[in-house]
Amino acid sequence: MERYIKQGVFKDLNRKMVFVGGPRQVGKTTFAKNLLETWPDQLSSTVQRYYSWDDDRDREFLLAKQLPFSPGPVILDELHKYQRWRWLLKALYDKRGNELQILVTGSAKLDYYRRGGDSLQGRYHYYRLHPLSLKELSSQTTSSLRDLLMYGGFPEPFFSASETETRRWSREYRSRVLREELRDLEKVNDISLIERMAIRLPTLVGNPLSLNALREDLQVSHQTVVRWMNMLERLYSIFRIYPFGAPHIRAVKKEAKHYHFDWAQIPETGFRFENMIACHLLKWCHFFEDTEGWDMDLRYFRDTDKREVDFVVLKERTPILFVECKISFQEASGHLKYLSRKFPGVEAVQIHFDGDEDIKTDEGIRLCPAATFLKRFV
Repeated sequence: MERYIKQGVFKDLNRKMVFVGGPRQVGKTTFAKNLLETWPDQLSSTVQRYYSWDDDRDREFLLAKQLPFSPGPVILDELHKYQRWRWLLKALYDKRGNELQILVTGSAKLDYYRRGGDSLQGRYHYYRLHPLSLKELSSQTTSSLRDLLMYGGFPEPFFSASETETRRWSREYRSRVLREELRDLEKVNDISLIERMAIRLPTLVGNPLSLNALREDLQVSHQTVVRWMNMLERLYSIFRIYPFGAPHIRAVKKEAKHYHFDWAQIPETGFRFENMIACHLLKWCHFFEDTEGWDMDLRYFRDTDKREVDFVVLKERTPILFVECKISFQEASGHLKYLSRKFPGVEAVQIHFDGDEDIKTDEGIRLCPAATFLKRFV
């Protein structure tokens, strides 16, 4: 399977280093190895070009700077686990950047650590690799979307096509992220309390999240809950979207909604479907930011009169798409109609999971199947 960032990475490697980050087990190592296997130019099979910091022998090579002498690609996986990784990369790129195409892969720690200094500024492009979406599947039908909804977008549980294995994978994944990656990134006193919060969060998807309610449930301070939520975001466990506000729509301003990269853990079907759509839209926004440099943002609409629309996509701070999610085909939401009237000319779509109706209302709102809608994204 060819991942959606492949062509962009190929292009950028001829000019700068490329960093690929994203959630743990999303397929970064597989992507990197596939890149070597499908490299446009003939590569010698006797020259090692993939190095993992987790491999003892590779680590010795890297510390001794015994990298390939012939021009071509070099993959450095989990290099950020080395304390002086920025210095090593800077020296390598400044000396041999004109002959080596350097790809660096890593999970949350790569994104976290790269922000800690500017010694590599201007020497790399950063890509965020997301879970699988409908566009990446060989079959882009409602049946395929049903599988994606059931098993999630992480390659291992999706290709297992087993509800049991998906549940087991989600449980083990959450534990690994918290007990391995979190300990490396943050100083925490009680992992079990954070894990308790992480178990609670999937049941709260789809509604503005009350941090005060979480604080009371966990019996910790508000500042502690805020810090823990920020940790989960940095670990690519969750992401939050904030209200879209404009003076003439009386929008609420502070209440964030949260979603999970592993949407298979969301128990209620309607909210799981909404979460899956949120991941597709965020992936699209990040792709255009990473490849074209546009300022993209995913938000939702909610005003003081309790009108709400699931998603608002912004480009350069201007709305370009309104999306409402429904499990079954329904008439256009009155809230979506209201928002569309306030912003004439902005595309408004209400998608449904079941049914194949694809029509446009008199108000210009498109009602279409989710599978049809998602084919346009990455």
